[in-house]
Amino acid sequence: MNNSINTLYDFGFGTQIRKSPFFDATVRWGAQGFSTYNHMYIPRDFGNPEENFWNLINHAILCDVAVERQVQIKGPDASKFVQMMSPRDLSEMKVGQCKYIILVNQNGGILNDPVLLKIADDCYWFSLADSDILFWAQGLAANSNYDVEITEPDVSPLQLQGPKSRDIMIRLFGDSINDLKYFWFKPFNLGDINLIISRTGWSSELGYEIFLLDSNQGDDLYELLMSTGKEFGLKPGHTSTIRRIEGAMLSYHADMDINTNPFELGLDKYIDINNDFNFIGKTALKKIIETGIDRKQVGLVINSDPLEGPNTRFWDIKIDGLNIGKITSAVYSPRLKQNIALGLIAVDHAKIGNEVFIDQGSYTSSAIIIEKPFYDPKKAITKS
Repeated sequence: MNNSINTLYDFGFGTQIRKSPFFDATVRWGAQGFSTYNHMYIPRDFGNPEENFWNLINHAILCDVAVERQVQIKGPDASKFVQMMSPRDLSEMKVGQCKYIILVNQNGGILNDPVLLKIADDCYWFSLADSDILFWAQGLAANSNYDVEITEPDVSPLQLQGPKSRDIMIRLFGDSINDLKYFWFKPFNLGDINLIISRTGWSSELGYEIFLLDSNQGDDLYELLMSTGKEFGLKPGHTSTIRRIEGAMLSYHADMDINTNPFELGLDKYIDINNDFNFIGKTALKKIIETGIDRKQVGLVINSDPLEGPNTRFWDIKIDGLNIGKITSAVYSPRLKQNIALGLIAVDHAKIGNEVFIDQGSYTSSAIIIEKPFYDPKKAITKS
């Protein structure tokens, strides 16, 4: 097995891109392909992505997401500084609570959509999507009078996701894990391995994020989780593009970027524009509300043969040969037996039921705009 690791290193893994504490373990467990995210390698291929999808929704998968780096804001002014960065009202946030937030720049463009963890009254973590918020935060602090220290701590998360994840966690931590509420976290330990565990995850399924607090223990933690989960059907895996698009979950650099604003994506509920606190981008977002948006995110079903994999470029959306938008994420769902996609489209054409045409390069397919999400477990249970 060491030979295969060395082969991967020789094939192009270098020191410029960081490896996670779980890197060697994922290779031993069958990782066949990696991409980069937040200047780190992330496993993207453990074989058939449909098998990964079915493992996720029927059993459980363990995903190395150490690339979700933490930006720590600590100090007497931490709460004020974090609120200045976020359009969401954080005044009632409690220690042990997580919140999904949107970070925007002075023009209202989205910089990141992290989960914020309140570690202590004077300490917060931004658990990041793929962009350099550490530099943004340090730059803001350097040009202000806030008494804060901004660092990237030695914290590396794994995601344990799927319906059997709770059974695995109970086996590891006992029934006390059941007291952990959705979007809250608590400290735990496995022997001498200290952890923070939250009821969060990027899967649209039941799951947990397990934050390792000492990178030297990465291999031990990964192996312990895999061995404990074996009887429950746990498999090594990667974040499922199929499931996240089914759930209409957004991916930074695909569905949004610095040139996208929150209102185009229907993220209004995370923007407390009328509250009496100030934040970066407030003036710009108010102006966008006043003038209205030109485009809107929609869900689409693409009428073509099953896609062989996720789209790797932005496909043009057209009507009568006129470009009216772009597909940002697309994949074939084996559960729904449909090609499903998220797209940004001119508001005038964004009505549910409208037919549009997708330029996929070598051919064009028709598509119908439908409601999101594409799959809602609650509705599926009700129907059954």
